[in-house]
Amino acid sequence: MALKDALRVMVVDDMSVSRGLITQALEDIGIWKIETQNSGQGALAQLVTNPVHLVLCDYNMPGMNGLQLLHGLRTNSATQKIGFILVTGSPNEQMIAMGKKLGLNNLVKKPFTNETLKKSIEMVVGRIS
Repeated sequence: MALKDALRVMVVDDMSVSRGLITQALEDIGIWKIETQNSGQGALAQLVTNPVHLVLCDYNMPGMNGLQLLHGLRTNSATQKIGFILVTGSPNEQMIAMGKKLGLNNLVKKPFTNETLKKSIEMVVGRIS
């Protein structure tokens, strides 16, 4: 079985259009086991009981931003090894430095292409096709 057939991914974004764009891109590159959440709090609660292999998470969300979700995942033994890719339209040095400190695996800048998303994912989980 190819990695893309087994890979379970969660997309976390408070904007339904953004969730849809990321989900569509994942399906276009052959990843079909996709779950979605519209908040960091909801994602954390779900991942503690039902972990996935990889999280693609928007940075700018109300209540709990992407780096706060990453911190929550890394401080819980059930979720600390989940791959984490931050998705943002405006990365900055402080965000990247904090992400690295928290255990960020990669970052994707919006707008992205299917190819750049695939490359970012493969840097975290290995070749998917």
